[in-house]
Amino acid sequence: MTTYVTEARFAVKTASGITSVDQLVGKTVATTTGTTLVQRLRKLEQDRGVTFNLLYGKDHAESFLLLESGRADAFAMDENTLAGNISNSKSPQEFKIVGKPLGIEPIAIMIRKDDARFKAAVDDAIKRMMSSGELEQIYTKWFLRPIPPRNAVINISMSDSLRAAFAKPGDDPAEAYENK
Repeated sequence: MTTYVTEARFAVKTASGITSVDQLVGKTVATTTGTTLVQRLRKLEQDRGVTFNLLYGKDHAESFLLLESGRADAFAMDENTLAGNISNSKSPQEFKIVGKPLGIEPIAIMIRKDDARFKAAVDDAIKRMMSSGELEQIYTKWFLRPIPPRNAVINISMSDSLRAAFAKPGDDPAEAYENK
């Protein structure tokens, strides 16, 4: 059952003036090795002819550091990861998340395989949390309010994709979200 939907975008320095992928032509874009964004960026280059220099960080912190230090003009990743890195930076106001989604990815809780009764129990609990509004309250707590001990605010409003997943619970594969 899909419990979260993330959209891949770019983090940039606010002062850069960059607001879309087209403004990254010829610029340096960082992403994290081994993530789905590596393939998404290559596909963007092939399909739209948008060419940029790719730098790969070994993890999300290193990829964000490439942006923060000025070695990259943008960091491409899931918006929740971008927002988390921004909120934990020394100067969160210096960064923003921009652009139309490069892709939409459903995220679910991993459970053991081949146990239909357990899956049904988990799915039922998630559906109840969605229909009662409890899952939206949890979202608000962790994405829109200060998180102790530093009181960092991730500040990601709930996307239309996630609202749709809450309104119509299911376990569609990632490919189903790409066509929406």
